[in-house]
Amino acid sequence: MSAPPEPLRVLVIDDDKNLAEDIAEGLDRRGHDCTVCTTGRAGVARLEQEAFDVVLTDLKMADTSGLDVVKRCRQVLPDAEVFVITGFADVRTAVEAMKLGASHYLQKPIDLAELRAVVDKSAERVQTLRDLRRQLDEKFGFEGVVGNSAKMQRVLQLLRAYAPTTASVLVLGENGTGKELVARALHTNSPRRNKPFVAMNCAALNENLLDDEMFGHEDGAFTGARGQRKGRFEYAHGGTLFLDEIGDMPLSLQAKLLRVLENGEVVRIGANTPITVDVRVVAATNKDIPKEVEAGRFRQDLYYRLKVGTIRLPGLRERREDVPPLGAHFLKELAKRHGKPVPKVAAAVWRAFENYDWPGNVRELKNLLDSMLVLDLDGELTFDDLPEDAGVRPHGLPGGPTAAAGADHFIGRPLEEVERYYTEKALELTGGNREEAARMLGIAERTLYRKIQEWKKLAEKKDG
Repeated sequence: MSAPPEPLRVLVIDDDKNLAEDIAEGLDRRGHDCTVCTTGRAGVARLEQEAFDVVLTDLKMADTSGLDVVKRCRQVLPDAEVFVITGFADVRTAVEAMKLGASHYLQKPIDLAELRAVVDKSAERVQTLRDLRRQLDEKFGFEGVVGNSAKMQRVLQLLRAYAPTTASVLVLGENGTGKELVARALHTNSPRRNKPFVAMNCAALNENLLDDEMFGHEDGAFTGARGQRKGRFEYAHGGTLFLDEIGDMPLSLQAKLLRVLENGEVVRIGANTPITVDVRVVAATNKDIPKEVEAGRFRQDLYYRLKVGTIRLPGLRERREDVPPLGAHFLKELAKRHGKPVPKVAAAVWRAFENYDWPGNVRELKNLLDSMLVLDLDGELTFDDLPEDAGVRPHGLPGGPTAAAGADHFIGRPLEEVERYYTEKALELTGGNREEAARMLGIAERTLYRKIQEWKKLAEKKDG
């Protein structure tokens, strides 16, 4: 018997907020993860940033045509199922949307039973695609790029799109987010996979040494230059050159790099004859390159040449739901390295990990798990295995009843009262931030919103 389809990531775009919320709530109850946007422009911006399995869009909105949404969705999310919502008079436009790539159209007033049936059918197709991709990823090397969040699914989608091409790719992200891992994944899944992958850090050397390292030199080109020396471009011929911290490259070398990208030729220091090279360049930085361009520290023409393909890696705090699967992936790798069995991880530890901000990102998570694994003696990682200097600490809701006293305090009280107490405490601790409060409580943000609305209605009835 096959496993049931996994939940879908659904984007609902409709300027009728009540209708959009009704659709989302109906699909939430089926276990799907719904995001609502109440303007067409907001919807397009969201689908450009995150990966969705299903996009439902109204055809007539005040700021954007639903046809434009369908076109953009087909460009950036080619595998997504796109449903259009139409009034009776819009059927001709709905047919046009189908020609543009919409999968189905739903006529107002929406029949939620019909909607659920159509989405359930889509879930089966999406599940088949996910299973196929997992098999391909395991075979061809994306398995190191781990994450089920919408933002990481978008990264994987871009990796699949860019890998088979020769386009330069610019990888953006904070320190520790895994930029070199992404560069290697691009190389491993490209036609160049059997050729060299050469990496260098542009911030690690001064201008003269970086010039020599990148382009090489001829015998006697400068004091101490004995014999010929190939540069990294020549060593990477036929393969991929990864330039990390490209934002720290001096302007003079940026000009030389631009010439290589445009002409496919390098000139060693002290030489006059160019050498032809066939190299794909993947560059990475943690800097805001447009601001660097504006400040005159980075060439605009080089920026445009590098950003043919752009991948933005989210910080780990932006994809907290990925912490457990990412941690499990690292533990398998680390346990093998240390010759130890893969340990269990206490549920409370995972919760604390998900609530921690991870300033060092993926690198910090991996290093912390490495330390905990070395300290572990019983096959289960608990707070006792945390190093003393670890930023992660047990997480809870301070204030109010303690764990021990709280049990007595709430004996015989209605569940609603207990829920409301901790909900109000979470909102107080997060300054009213519903997203953070929901995460602290371990519930979906939409569930928190629904509970708050229910309590408001009850309060209004009592006041009435």
